[in-house]
Amino acid sequence: MVGDKEITIIRAVGRRKTAAARVRIQKGKGNIVINDKDLKEYFPLILWQEKILAPFLLTGKENKFDVSVKVLGGGVNGQAEAIRHGITRALIKLDETLKPILKAEGYITRDPRSKERKKPGQRRARRGHQWRKR
Repeated sequence: MVGDKEITIIRAVGRRKTAAARVRIQKGKGNIVINDKDLKEYFPLILWQEKILAPFLLTGKENKFDVSVKVLGGGVNGQAEAIRHGITRALIKLDETLKPILKAEGYITRDPRSKERKKPGQRRARRGHQWRKR
């Protein structure tokens, strides 16, 4: 028996390019911890902070949930978008009625774009060698 208080933790995974974020949300005061650091410490730019907080602001749930995130891989922007994707999925698990609002903004869709591999006989993925007459 846990007691009278029921603690519900909702887990979800968000991905973008090579970044993967494991998100846990639970009722709280709005604290966001990413890799054992505060949101403002891990993402100093306001742009990245706004990306992460966007699902909460859109649904009107800001300062109602504590978020704990473990994020690996990718760059800073990819990690921020992966966290946003994970938070969106967790909110939908919590309340299915939020899905149309978040879908309209494009937060549910996982952005599948990633770097194309380098091809043999070329400099990069699509850049060929420069032709030289002499």
